[in-house]
Amino acid sequence: MNKKIFVGILLSIILVYLSVRGININETIDIFKNIKWLPVAAFIIIILFMQFLRSYRWGVILKPLQKIDQLTLFSVTSVGFLAIAAIPARLGELARPYLISKKSSVKFSSAFGTIIIERALDGLAVLFIMIIALLFVDLPSWMIKSGIIFLLITLIFISCIVSLIWQRERSLKIINRILNKFPGKLTLAIERIIHHLIDGFKIITDIKMLFYLFFLSVFIWLIDVMAIYALFLAFGFNLPVLASVVLMIILIAGIAIPTAPGYIGNWHFACILGLSLFGVAKPEALSFALVYHFLSIVFIIVLGIIFLPFNKFSIADIKTYAAKTKES
Repeated sequence: MNKKIFVGILLSIILVYLSVRGININETIDIFKNIKWLPVAAFIIIILFMQFLRSYRWGVILKPLQKIDQLTLFSVTSVGFLAIAAIPARLGELARPYLISKKSSVKFSSAFGTIIIERALDGLAVLFIMIIALLFVDLPSWMIKSGIIFLLITLIFISCIVSLIWQRERSLKIINRILNKFPGKLTLAIERIIHHLIDGFKIITDIKMLFYLFFLSVFIWLIDVMAIYALFLAFGFNLPVLASVVLMIILIAGIAIPTAPGYIGNWHFACILGLSLFGVAKPEALSFALVYHFLSIVFIIVLGIIFLPFNKFSIADIKTYAAKTKES
């Protein structure tokens, strides 16, 4: 874990250096003075709506296991996103499964399975938007190649999930053959976790609901496109909506890289790279990246802190709880 944190921080430092290299800081500060604050307010309202939709979608995925009220879902989602931003190496992803398992009868492993489904839906939705965008704009070859690779990985990943849920017994037999090489106690613990994890995939057995979740996921990311476009207006960028689509896709890829807490460096570098494709100069792109990052992180922190007193946790708590679930 310490090595991952060190590497993440080092990578952040490198990306920050690449982002600010050759930029006149005074020129960047001057750009801030011309920001239009009405589109900024619109941006905040849009991302608040996006957060609500995320928590609602998670509730739909959890429903086959247990119906959970919307306030609890929004509360846990807000604290979970704070954890993802604050804890390095994406370890914060464990916060939501942990918190929801403490507030319901849903097992930790099953809750984590719903997060996996959520990530798969996000991947498919973004790829779908990217394919539509290709009909209207020429994307760089490296971006298309990366998209194809990501599509193949996503399809393999989803195929594994489908196999686990539709061919449960057969899949478990294959897994058990592998687990038999480990000590008996460990084998039983892992087998129990896998059973609970598969329970978290239950939603995909309802094809109608799965399509609903897919289009809901597409809508969530289109809302994100609207948020980015609102910031374009705040900076006076004369860019098409498709530019916000391209920037969103590049930014998603960028922040997937485990770096220092708060996506420092990778967020800024991805924004500068994405905006450069549409002729935005580096000082303007850096200014945009700084404001976009600041507003997004402050939004996550404020919402997280509001609900944190009702959803307290630590990495040690998660590790202890996960160890207990192995035995239960």
